[in-house]
Amino acid sequence: MTRVEFRDEGGRITGFCCQGHSGYAEAGADVVCAAVTAAVRMAECTINDVCAAGARTRVHEAEARITLQLPARCEEEETVQAVLTGLMLTLCELRDAYPDYLEVLEVQ
Repeated sequence: MTRVEFRDEGGRITGFCCQGHSGYAEAGADVVCAAVTAAVRMAECTINDVCAAGARTRVHEAEARITLQLPARCEEEETVQAVLTGLMLTLCELRDAYPDYLEVLEVQ
């Protein structure tokens, strides 16, 4: 199962951790993993490459984990929060379609 945790501090999403393989299908044919990966990569690229937010991103291939942590302050804060909220909503819809393969949590 893939598990995604969004960190919330006082109503501000400060980052996320996405870990694990969904197990929906074999590697290379797993549409759940592909959808999660595409959504997470789009969000990370938008936050860092388009908004230049300077978020710290760590990828751990062996553990199938990617984490993103925002700095304390972003120039494009409103846009970055919209991207992270959009990511969370997208993953929640995917979770609703594939509840045995994806878990999405908001932690404080």
